[in-house]
Parts: sequence; C-alpha cells; structure tokens
Amino acid sequence: MTATAPTDAVEPLVPMEGTDDVGLVVSDVGRGTPIRTAGGVVTALDDIPAGHKVAVRAVAAGAPVRKYGEVIGIARDDIPAGAHVHLHNLGVGSHTAGGAAFHGAGPAWRSPAAPPREHFMGYRRPDGRAATRNYIAVLPTVNCSATVARMVAQTANAAHAGVPGLDGVIALTHDLGCGMAEGTTGDDILRRTLRGYAGHANIVAVLTISLGCEVNQPENVFGAHVGADTLGIQELGGTAATVNAALERIAAMAAGVAGLRREPIPVSELVLGLQCGGSDAYSGLTANPTLGVAADLLVAAGGRVILGETPEIYGAEHLLRNRAATEEVGRRIDELIFWWQGYTARNGAALDSNPSKGNKAGGITTIWEKSLGAVLKAGTSPLNDVVAYAEPVTAAGLTFMDTPGYDPVSATGMVAGGANLLAFTTGRGSVFGSRPTPCLKISTTSRLFEHMRGDMDFDAGPALSRDDQIRYGIRLFEDLVDMASGTPSKSETLGFGTEEIVPWRMGAVV
Repeated sequence: MTATAPTDAVEPLVPMEGTDDVGLVVSDVGRGTPIRTAGGVVTALDDIPAGHKVAVRAVAAGAPVRKYGEVIGIARDDIPAGAHVHLHNLGVGSHTAGGAAFHGAGPAWRSPAAPPREHFMGYRRPDGRAATRNYIAVLPTVNCSATVARMVAQTANAAHAGVPGLDGVIALTHDLGCGMAEGTTGDDILRRTLRGYAGHANIVAVLTISLGCEVNQPENVFGAHVGADTLGIQELGGTAATVNAALERIAAMAAGVAGLRREPIPVSELVLGLQCGGSDAYSGLTANPTLGVAADLLVAAGGRVILGETPEIYGAEHLLRNRAATEEVGRRIDELIFWWQGYTARNGAALDSNPSKGNKAGGITTIWEKSLGAVLKAGTSPLNDVVAYAEPVTAAGLTFMDTPGYDPVSATGMVAGGANLLAFTTGRGSVFGSRPTPCLKISTTSRLFEHMRGDMDFDAGPALSRDDQIRYGIRLFEDLVDMASGTPSKSETLGFGTEEIVPWRMGAVV
C-alpha cells in the first residue's frame, strides 16, 4: 500500500526514471519497512535483498513492467505496490526481431564531455599500427600442440623476463583445430580468430607450433605467408626437439624487442572492447553508464569502440537500431537477433536463459533487464558498423561485433578483431584477463571494490547520478589511457590472460 505522509524510518531507493514501475532498494529491507518513492512512501510487503526491485505502484498481471524507462518484462501475476519484483512474478513475453522504418540520421551527436587526453604512450609498428603491449606469442594450430606451446612459453618467459619492453612470452592455447570439417562455419571462425591473434598489434613476434597431421594446418591460418617461424612436432621428431628449436627461435625474437621504445601516439588509435560479466542490478546503474561515458570520449577523440555479446542486447536491440548510422547497419542488428533466436531454439535453449544464477542473486530478473543495462556500456554515439565474430574492426566510432554472451568467448573475438584495450564491468566479482590485450576491471559497487581490491581496478560505485557518471567516466577514460601507456592492470599483475582465450566453438565435432 502507499502512505501519504513520510516517516523518519523510510528506506531510500536508487534514483529512477519517472515512468518506472520498480525501484531498487539500497540495503536489505524487511517486510513492513516504509520505502520512500517519488510518489510517496510504500510499505514493503516482502523481505527484499539489497539491489533488488520493489514495485513503486501496482501492476496488473500481463502488463509491462518498466525500469530505465523501458520494458524489462511482463507481470506474471498482479503485483501490488511494495511487493518484491523478481523471478516469481516477472517474466518475458513474446518478442519478434524487427524494427521500425529507418528515418535517417537524427541531431548531430555530442559527446558528454571533451576527451581530457590526446595521446597515450604506445609502440608504433613498422606497418603503422599502434600497440599497447609487446608480447611474443607461441600459437598452437591445434589442441594437440597446445601443451608443447605452453612448455615453450613458460620456459622462454622465465629466460627473457629481463628484456626491456618485453611484456612476456605467452601461449595462445585453445582446444580446437581438428575434429571439425574443413570449410564449415566453426572451422572458419577458428582460423579467423587465430589469424587475428597472430597479427595483433600487441604481438611483436609469433611462433606457430603444429602437430603435423591436424585439419588446421598452418597454411590454413596464414595462407601463403607461412614462413620460418613455424615448427612441426612430428617433423622435428617429438616434444623435446620442438621445445629446443622453439627456444632458439624465441631467443632471436626477444633480442629484437630490446630496442623498442614507447612513444606518443594519438588516442584515436586505441581500439576499446567493452565487456561485462558477473553482472548485478547495479551494473546498469553505475559501472555500465560510467563506462559508456569513457567510450563516448574515445569516440569523440576519433577512436574505435567494440560492443558485443549479442544475446545481451536482446530486448534492448531497438536502442542500438535507433542509433544506426545507416539503414543497413540497423537491419543487421535485427538479423543477428533473428539468427540467435533460431540458434538457441535449435539447441533446446532460449535467450531468456542467459541471466546466470549470480545475475539473478544480484537482482537481475530477465534478459530484457540485463540487456537494457548492458547496452549502456556503449554510451550514446552512433552505431557505425556491425561485424561478424573475430572480424577486423576498421570503422571509426562504435562497432557491434556478433559474439556470444560468455565473457571469454566474447573477449576473444574482440581481441582477434583488433582490440588493444578491454574494459570489463562486474557486479558479482568476475576475475578475468585477456593477454595480449590489457583488461581493466570496473566494480559496480564500492562494497565489491573493497572486498576484491586485489582484482578490481576502478570503483564506479558512487556514480549513481548522471553528473557523477560523467565525472567518473572522465576518470575512467584517463585510467584506460594510463593502462594503454603501460600501467599494468590488476589482472595482468595476477597473471591472468592466457587460459581465457576461448574461440567460439560452433558446429559438429566429428
């Protein structure tokens, strides 16, 4: 019920849109507790955990429920004011991909603030590309050569730890490369991903390790460019011979790194991949919109930004479609949603299966709600391009890449597409790295930041208002530029980043 007179014992809500049917409680609320809303005071009808939703007005069964000013689901039952709104009384209804007619560009886009930095300190490659790190990579063509690649990288990394400017020797291991028919979608995705890693700006040199009999031969990855930096285990006579030969090659590569120096490079040459994982109800209220401001600043500076995780724009795709620079870009978003609806259905799943157990414990109820918060990472700039998984990202401004919502798979595609920075928001506390690309972790609450200080790089918890999001977004942009310039992220210091390389596995394994 709604009270007309305020009391001294009311619990506050997180600031909300005037059209919202729900608000988020700041702390755990017991049944019978008065809660202050924009329309007065409601009494909690249930025990409501911190960060979860409470109905600020009555919603009839079958009616839409709004948060962020958008529909996050459909009421399963009549929901009275003051009720806890979650899995028991909120779900998703029918949803058909397809948007309204394209009306052309709207008003000229304006960044929320001016970019505070014009340059970062990076490495300029001979072909002109900009790098934020210097890694030597050992690339297995197949899972059967992954262990040898790891042995080589571990030994070489220890041997060359003191080389100036060398960030490390890493093994780009994966569990694919054979058992898939040539020419299939899954086979093409793997080769495109490995090609993207091998040619990444942050890889100063690469050594390929092949077993010899696999489907994914080195020439399938590199074409006619296969050269001396490829070794075959079967050809060389086994593991020990391959490791010894590889260490000799890497010693020569490391000697060539010692003379490289960082130099000022325009921030327009940064390529930022956006990720969120272990999301909670605060993801769409603090960290994601704060990252969106930083993304807008990079776009304003002429840089490139990548949004992905297609299942996590489901229910919010209209917001991206409405920002499409061309009719074709908007149509491509709808085509992706249509494909994912069929893909999940063929595999006995649904897109609303996406919110994880942790997401739900953190207050997220439906995929629509999760998606509406997730797209805020991309800020407000026009959507200029849509690319397939692991395809090179070449357009200035915001690009959408078709990736799964699973963070390691999504980040792998972005790195293969050229991301030389990653920003990763989390509400539950994901631990993640993405070598050769540095990854900055952003907490949705100060409580999480303090609890996992060894893993979190940036606290977005205080950024609940738009003014604070802009202020913290500017700080976040500067932290990203610092990371691009060589400041190590927490995940780099901890050694994350090689086990997390997970190419998208698609199709039959035969």
